[in-house]
Amino acid sequence: MTETATEATGTGTAGGRVRKGRRWIERWDPEDEVFWRESGARIARRNLVFSVMTEHIGFSVWSLWSVLVLFMGPDYGIDPAGKFFLVAVPTLVGAVLRVPYTFAVARFGGRNWTVFSALLLVVPAVAAALVMRPGTSYGTFLAVAALAGVGGGNFASSMTNINSFYPLRKKGWALGLNAGGGNLGVPVVQLLGLLVIGTAGAAHPRLLLAGYLPLIVLAALLAALRMDNLAPVANDTGAAVAAARERHTWLMALLYVGTFGSFIGYSFAFGLVLQGQFARTPLQAASLTFVGPLLGSLARPVGGRLADRCGGARITLANFAAMGLATSVVLVASVVRSLPLFLVGFTALFLLTGLGNGATYKMIPGIFLARARRRGLTGEAAAAAGRRLSGAGRRLSGAAMGLIGAVGALGGLGINLAFREAFAATGSGAPAFAAFLAFYGVCGAVTWAAYLRRPEPGPTIADPAGTTVPPAYADV
Repeated sequence: MTETATEATGTGTAGGRVRKGRRWIERWDPEDEVFWRESGARIARRNLVFSVMTEHIGFSVWSLWSVLVLFMGPDYGIDPAGKFFLVAVPTLVGAVLRVPYTFAVARFGGRNWTVFSALLLVVPAVAAALVMRPGTSYGTFLAVAALAGVGGGNFASSMTNINSFYPLRKKGWALGLNAGGGNLGVPVVQLLGLLVIGTAGAAHPRLLLAGYLPLIVLAALLAALRMDNLAPVANDTGAAVAAARERHTWLMALLYVGTFGSFIGYSFAFGLVLQGQFARTPLQAASLTFVGPLLGSLARPVGGRLADRCGGARITLANFAAMGLATSVVLVASVVRSLPLFLVGFTALFLLTGLGNGATYKMIPGIFLARARRRGLTGEAAAAAGRRLSGAGRRLSGAAMGLIGAVGALGGLGINLAFREAFAATGSGAPAFAAFLAFYGVCGAVTWAAYLRRPEPGPTIADPAGTTVPPAYADV
């Protein structure tokens, strides 16, 4: 069989738009096992590798200010509350940008948008290098920190793109690898910040920024040379509207706030909590901040694999229960001011946020594929419409991912604002941790009630492949 994932060497059309160039693939059907085995898997893996690379750099830029604030000594004149707000700003901007970034993949092509969005990361890196010195106004710092939000948008476009490349049975592992490799950008930039502080001192943040500029250019160049655009992935505003109307979009957004929102919020705030609550120096704080995000990033694909095998809802529920236990340990450590106990609890919390990220994100395509099939026909009509229904589920899940990712990232903003208020009022993060504990309880209850307690009303039907759509979402 010849390779059916053909590249357009001339022009083609998809969704009414002209496609030009060699990097457009005109036919893509990952659910076809013969297609997947003979050509699809190889092409998907290649795109995954370079997607991870560019998303990794994007996460590093997005979390850049969680490191730069550690360089800001007393001569900068910014108190702990001001620093928490400073790292919250790129979180907010990144969350908002995730929505347009999601739909940019279909509008411009996954490869094309990856190249553009990677090169855009040069702007916040150069701007930060220009303003990082004592005497710069706080308003200027806020404006430049906001530019780093473009790195947060990269996650949404990258995940939407890779979601289109992989079949449902492989999505948990593939999306987990893509997101986990991207999430590793957080501990990596923190490690590099530690290296700069430990060698050159806290007065030289520009060394960190200078190191990222050639990496940004290299990532964009490799994406341009090795990635592909999928012509069948047409921008579907109808799917976006339908996804916004789905209650499952907002239920999953809530759960994603609890998993990814916690990961990114804690990653940005950890160093400041160590400085404010346990009086760590910049070097001491930097030597500890990378451990949690590193473990959380590595755990994300493991969470996706567990969800593939055991069911995303089951893993997600167990994970929220464990997060509640770890948060209780951190809360006790905050009250008694025990740094060792705090580090044990917080490290466990980071690990669990990563596992939960992978499991929760795996649920999204499965839920919308199941719903598309449940709304379909039965008998011979279902067999004729099977491929269309599966495609509808993929389009709906892709649109939902943008909304869910955006709302989930807002959890990082909420965590940093909660810490800001807690430290301003009490000098401790304990009140914030008490609020997070209650929130994880709510997330666990929603997971059980919506996806494990009982089937959603409606008939159970068989898809054209002969498999039965589950009456509940425990296996998605």
